[in-house]
Amino acid sequence: MVQQKIREKARELLTKKAVDLIIGFGEGTLPLRATPLFIRSHEEADRLIWNSFCENNLSTYLHKLSQFKVGLIVKGCDARSIIALSLEKRFKPDQLFLIGVPCQRMVDRRRVKKAVKGEILRAHEQGDQIIVEGEDFKTTLKRDDFLYPSCQDCIHRTPIKADVLVGNPVEESPLIETHPEVKEFEKKSSEERWRFFEKESSRCIRCYACREVCPMCYCAECFVDSSNPKWMEKGLSPQDLEFYHIVRAYHQTGRCSGCGACERACPMEIRLTYLTQKLNLDVKELFGFETGIDADVPPPLSTFEIDDRQEFIK
Repeated sequence: MVQQKIREKARELLTKKAVDLIIGFGEGTLPLRATPLFIRSHEEADRLIWNSFCENNLSTYLHKLSQFKVGLIVKGCDARSIIALSLEKRFKPDQLFLIGVPCQRMVDRRRVKKAVKGEILRAHEQGDQIIVEGEDFKTTLKRDDFLYPSCQDCIHRTPIKADVLVGNPVEESPLIETHPEVKEFEKKSSEERWRFFEKESSRCIRCYACREVCPMCYCAECFVDSSNPKWMEKGLSPQDLEFYHIVRAYHQTGRCSGCGACERACPMEIRLTYLTQKLNLDVKELFGFETGIDADVPPPLSTFEIDDRQEFIK
C-alpha cells in the first residue's frame, strides 16, 4: 500500500536524521481535502496519508526552508517544478530528498460537491469509487469522472529524478490528448478569445491566491506590490485585472509544470491554466522544450546565445 510505504520511508529518514523534516499530506479538517503536513520526528510518520485529495504542489514551501534538509513527497508535476526551481538555483543540490509517488490523478472536489445535493460531511475512496455522505444521503461516484482538468491530460505522472519511488511507475500514454482546453481556445477568433479572457479576469478579486500557491512565484516583491516603479493601481479596474493575469502568465512561460495549483486555489473559480498551458505549448512547438523534463536544460526564455534566431527583428 502506497500510504504505508510513504510512512515507512519517512520514519526511516527521520530516525536516521537524514532529513530535518518531512513535508507530506495529512487529514484535512473538511471532507474531500488533504492538508500539507510538516513532521519532524519519526513518531509522527503515521499521520502521513496518501489519496486522491492530495492535490497541493508541495514544492512551493521550499522557498522558506533553505536552512533545512527536507524530505518532500512529490507527484509528477511537483517533481517537474523542483527541476525547474533547481535550474534557477533556488536550493542546494543536497538539500532535498524526494519521495516520489506515481500519481493516480487528483479528484476535483468542486465538481464532486456540485454533483450531490446537500452538504458533504464525510468522503472516502474505495477502489475506483468515491463515497460521499451527508446527513440524509450517501452517494457513490466513479472517481475517474471527477478528475481535475490538469490531471486528465497529464502524461508525466511518474516523478522524475526522485530519490526513491513509492509505488509502480505509470507508463506514459501517447493516446492521451494533451492541452484540450488550449486547442479549444485556439479555435476561437481573436475577438472571441479576448471576450473569453475579459469574462474570466473580470471575476478576479485580487486575492493573489494563484500567486501564493505557485512554486515558480517566489520574487521578494511581486510587480503588483511594487511602488517604485508603480505598475498597477490597487483597485479592481478591468485594465488592472487583465494586466495582472497577462503578466502572471507570461512570467510562467517555459517554467510552469502544469500542476493546476493556481486554478484550484482561486476562490472565484477563474479558469487560468488555458493561458499558462497555451504558452507551454508554444514553447514546446518553437523550442522542443518541456518544463522539468531535463534537469540540464534551462528554459529557452532564460538563456541567450549569440547565434539565436532573430527573424523577428526587421
